[in-house]
Amino acid sequence: MSFYVTTAIPYVNAAPHLGHALELVQADVLARHRRLRGQPVRFLTGTDENALKNVAAANAAGAPVATFVAENADRFAGLAGALELSYDDFIRTSSDARHAPGVERLWRQTAARGDFYRRGYDGFYCQGCEQFSETAAPCPEHGVAPEKVTESNWFFRLSRYAADVLSVLESGRVRIEPAAKRNEVLSFVRAGLTDISVSRPASRAAGWGIPVPDDPDQVVYVWWDALANYVTALGYGTDDSAYQTWWREAAERVHVIGKGIVRFHAVYWLALLLSTGQPLPTAIFVHEYLTVDGAKISKSAGNAVNPYDLVERYGADALRWWLLRDVAGLGDTDFTEQRLLARYHQDLANGLGNLVHRTVSLVHRYRHGAVPEQTRTSGIGRELPPTIDRALQVFDFRAATDAISRVVATANRLVEAERPWELAKREQAGDDAAGERLDAVLATLVEACHCLARELTPFVPAGAARIAAQLGGRSAIAGPQPVFPRLTVV
Repeated sequence: MSFYVTTAIPYVNAAPHLGHALELVQADVLARHRRLRGQPVRFLTGTDENALKNVAAANAAGAPVATFVAENADRFAGLAGALELSYDDFIRTSSDARHAPGVERLWRQTAARGDFYRRGYDGFYCQGCEQFSETAAPCPEHGVAPEKVTESNWFFRLSRYAADVLSVLESGRVRIEPAAKRNEVLSFVRAGLTDISVSRPASRAAGWGIPVPDDPDQVVYVWWDALANYVTALGYGTDDSAYQTWWREAAERVHVIGKGIVRFHAVYWLALLLSTGQPLPTAIFVHEYLTVDGAKISKSAGNAVNPYDLVERYGADALRWWLLRDVAGLGDTDFTEQRLLARYHQDLANGLGNLVHRTVSLVHRYRHGAVPEQTRTSGIGRELPPTIDRALQVFDFRAATDAISRVVATANRLVEAERPWELAKREQAGDDAAGERLDAVLATLVEACHCLARELTPFVPAGAARIAAQLGGRSAIAGPQPVFPRLTVV
């Protein structure tokens, strides 16, 4: 039951922002959760480097394109440490030796099917989206009028695969979550698909990109190039062993992407795979945007929030938890540092942190750090693992984290209802039943904290590790230490 999960690969025309962190953390949770359940997992991310916008940004910065791209790619790769990511592979499309041969192989396979033809194109192109457009209206994503272009390109016969793409989406063979995004894609496909340009003149791309096989005057269109990374990173075109394991034979092939690029993944990518006779992804999970003061976070808008700065000020636990607990599944979510801190304090410092601290303190105060032996506890967290499983199966991080918070609340209510300090007084006065009840309550609380530490691991791995270390083994626990200290706005 192997599980292959990927993020989209971002352009490297600037440093990473909080929106990139959202997608990386979401994919990381899915990967860590499946590993926790004992499944073989491969988690891929990387950077999309063969784009005109990267060339334009490098020129604006007065830097060689390769140098500029490499420096920004390093900033994306560095998020592994800052955000505590567990990815297994990181691909750079301009320099990774696996990529270009795989793109060339895909191109030749599609060409052999007769799915390419050359013709002139006279229309519009949004460099921000790296997307062709039929209208001169400002791009709704970037608010900038597209560039007028007249050029001769290679086109892919997307229209040939319209019925097949519709079939796999309607049947659920490729699942799109949330359902609202699936409906949007279905509406787009049912309206009819037209052929798409899949190359650009090499002169327009300043020679940057992967040459079209047997036509060096053209470079492969950046989206065709970028989408291929999901298989080229597995050695497709160089060494097929990982490709066989993680693409052809994987039980689940999951893409985690932003809503602005659904069409590329849920339509164009599927058609490309159908053309080349490859398995399709099993699921495409779509997240919404983060905003600041109602405006989408983006490099071009100048409102980018630096995830490195947030981690330095508040730690990875606080940032990861906010991204997973507060970001809506449907509709954009506005970010402020005050909201991040409020969520951290409510759920982690005051909720879970308080529960762990009081549990450990009670065991030390009344049982000298030895966990009472109990054959049966109340099983407060018994339903937590399957609840999280169901939530993440449909890409619902809010439901998963809410389940964790509900267990925390239930355990804290148990303390208030049972009042262990009063049970201890009655035990000292000779009430054996009170002592037995105190043992049961303490054992239940410790068991709940162990469950929470385990199930929290995919969401806030460092915080979960601190809880587990403090709880120690099942028979004795360490002294109480704050696991989620209070924070202040810096």
